Amino acid sequence: MLQLDILLLIVNAAATWFMGGVIWFVQIVHYPLFDGIGASDFQNYAVRHRNLTSMVVVIPMLTEIVTALVLAMIWKRPDGLLLWLAFWMVVGIWICTALGSIPCHERLCSSGYSTSAHHLLVSSNWLRTLLWSARAVLVSFLMYKLAVSSTTST
Repeated sequence: MLQLDILLLIVNAAATWFMGGVIWFVQIVHYPLFDGIGASDFQNYAVRHRNLTSMVVVIPMLTEIVTALVLAMIWKRPDGLLLWLAFWMVVGIWICTALGSIPCHERLCSSGYSTSAHHLLVSSNWLRTLLWSARAVLVSFLMYKLAVSSTTST
């Protein structure tokens, strides 16, 4: 039977990998296409985009931050410091989201397309993209170490 800490690491890794894929798609494909929508349709598009995207990312983001915190608090193995680092990376993502992405989206939803808001959204989103990518590497490393330690201890 899986131990709670291992199960939490698996769930956390799945949420991180999911969000890592989403953020790269958004950064490389989705956000750059905003400037091709057209001024007359953009505000409606931006509102629909925000609402639909929220439906996709809210549960994985909440799952990721909650499991990251619980893991950092309960992990009894070596690598506890790495789990605190992983948790603070999620906090950084949430801060970037709250201070960068959400205000840009709100501006685009309320005022329509703005070159400056679009540019700020794309450029500020790189930090979230890098943080999620680094988290994906870090949790992959932790999963690898866990797999190695479980095969050497049997």
